Amino acid sequence: PTEITVDTSAPKAEITQIFFKVQQQEKPNALIALLQEYGPETALVFCHTRNDTRDVTQTLAKRGYDALALHGELEQRERDEVLLRFTHGSCRVLVATDVAARGLDIKGLAMVISYELPVHADVHVHRIGRTGRAGRLGVALSLCSPNEQDRAAVLEAEQGSPLHWEDLPALRQDDRPAPAPSVTFAVDGGRQDKLRPGDLLGALTNAAGLPGDAIGKIDILPKRSYVSVNRMHAATADKLGKLRVKTRSFRISRLRNP
Repeated sequence: PTEITVDTSAPKAEITQIFFKVQQQEKPNALIALLQEYGPETALVFCHTRNDTRDVTQTLAKRGYDALALHGELEQRERDEVLLRFTHGSCRVLVATDVAARGLDIKGLAMVISYELPVHADVHVHRIGRTGRAGRLGVALSLCSPNEQDRAAVLEAEQGSPLHWEDLPALRQDDRPAPAPSVTFAVDGGRQDKLRPGDLLGALTNAAGLPGDAIGKIDILPKRSYVSVNRMHAATADKLGKLRVKTRSFRISRLRNP
């Protein structure tokens, strides 16, 4: 037999880690300031509880961010749709608990932000390992309040080198983020209806008159399908109501926040 040992205690070299000291009550503004400063295409924000995910998502939404929460109370279809919107580019920021984010494999994730430091060092490594994959460079930012300094010390000991600390950037009150580039639409038909991506693409470009380059990722699930549409053409897709595919009509509608 061959024995293989994998060391999961150290983060990958492709990931830039930066820690920021902040008072607990200032974390909402600190998170927004980091998003303003770094401007990631996509970001996964980790919180401890589902209530925290809701609060953080609402805070971001009030500042104009396309943000969605992922937590254990979501039904499976709601969870699937949240993830689809994130991978389709119709949501820039995903706010999740560690439990809800287990098993997520998001390609090209630009940034991971720890809104709160995890209690265990291996959870931190697991969090930040979601960025910097497939040879890409990744960024992992962590907010640390005074009562989380012990956790930071544990991370430093496990890492075997000093943590890199920086001052928080200033919050720009008038800075509004750019909207997500796409909008995700749901079609009430899927593999059980023998739908294929080419069928939906043809129906949207031919019958509905959308240009081909306005259609992005298409996912076909057993009972539903999901289509990413460029935001500039989303209003046209909104007016459809029904989409005729071959000899059948299927309801099509924009996905709304759960």
